[in-house]
Amino acid sequence: MATRLFDKLMGQMVRRGRLEITFADGRHLTLGQLEPGFPDVAVRFTDDKVPRDLMLDPRLGAGEAYMDGRIVLERGGVMELVQLVQSNNPWEKRGKLVRPSLLRRIRGRIEFVARSFNKPGSARRNVAHHYDIGNDLYKLMLDPEHMQYSCAYWPEDGMTLEQAQEAKLAHIAAKLALKPGLTVLDIGCGWGGMAIYLARKADVQVLGITLSKEQLELAEKRAAAAGVSDRVKFELVDYRDLAQRGKTFDRIVSVGMFEHVGTPQYERFFRDCASLMKEDGVMLLHTIGRMGKPGSTDAFTDKYVFPGGYIPALSETVAASEKSRLIASDVETLRLHYAKTLREWYRRCMDHRDEITAIFDERFFRMWTFYLAGSTAAFETGGMCNFQIQYIRNRHALPLSRDYIMEAEKAYDAAQSQAAE
Repeated sequence: MATRLFDKLMGQMVRRGRLEITFADGRHLTLGQLEPGFPDVAVRFTDDKVPRDLMLDPRLGAGEAYMDGRIVLERGGVMELVQLVQSNNPWEKRGKLVRPSLLRRIRGRIEFVARSFNKPGSARRNVAHHYDIGNDLYKLMLDPEHMQYSCAYWPEDGMTLEQAQEAKLAHIAAKLALKPGLTVLDIGCGWGGMAIYLARKADVQVLGITLSKEQLELAEKRAAAAGVSDRVKFELVDYRDLAQRGKTFDRIVSVGMFEHVGTPQYERFFRDCASLMKEDGVMLLHTIGRMGKPGSTDAFTDKYVFPGGYIPALSETVAASEKSRLIASDVETLRLHYAKTLREWYRRCMDHRDEITAIFDERFFRMWTFYLAGSTAAFETGGMCNFQIQYIRNRHALPLSRDYIMEAEKAYDAAQSQAAE
């Protein structure tokens, strides 16, 4: 019965493209049919528990089975496998919308709340879990100049990752409406790429804060090498603690950090940001988001990649910020930009497979590439996107039209082109 149920469920999930499965007992199952634009993948299960694990929790079961070598790819890679399944069930696919049962809603809510509390102590541990694994992996995967571990911006086809990350920095800088001498707070500064870029391109003073010791050490070295240590400082501090000092900034930028805040802390986050902003200040929040309603973090990501992380819906983000009287002066949804970024990171990891397995091991490499593949599918055909939300405290803080954004962005791009020549 379990075998028939598995075959039926998989048959419903894969209709376009082809998936060939060889079971541990030698049985073969072919699902779907060849179709242009859809992958052709063959896998082998090494034990008879794999189908059960997949049915209990598809994402966690598949991830752990692949990590442990219990799912062996015999044709295609893990990117193609995840793409095949997800592309058959795109987020935009229309179907009957059925409200979950009361029991399921209660259970989901309890699990969601339990994972969402992100107090300063746990926040540091969660950050260390992902970012303090050493910088060598990220150097192999990311763009070398800025080391941006966040969605790039791809306004044109044919761009390299380096060009797209440079374009992202210019896009964000333009929305901050910068002027020489302004003070900028970078919440979740990573390896300092954003702070260094703003100091060099806009001649501003930047304080970058992080909870990762590995990031802090490298960010300071990179700022010194770029010759901007007089304008860029970094500190290992939680934004909540920084807000208690009473210091204010002309501009605040936060890229790829809000996903770690946790919904119970959303109101606190925006309240602290509002207190850190000057009256005529501007803030730019760049975060992964859900195109639909609020949801929950899948078990694989929560266990292996981002413990305590949560991807917000636009509705809950704005609902939290409006309680601090922050005006959402501009909102942009980046739909496929992160998918393009993730595919490039995946390619670079595959190119450096030997180096990564030497630093960690084969099981880590399979975990990491499964995470990248799953994330790519979430942005290509799932419900994930990126939001860039610009906030102000005073309605007079910015020009009345968005023309200043495009003009500033062109100026940053032009300056970059001249520097490249």
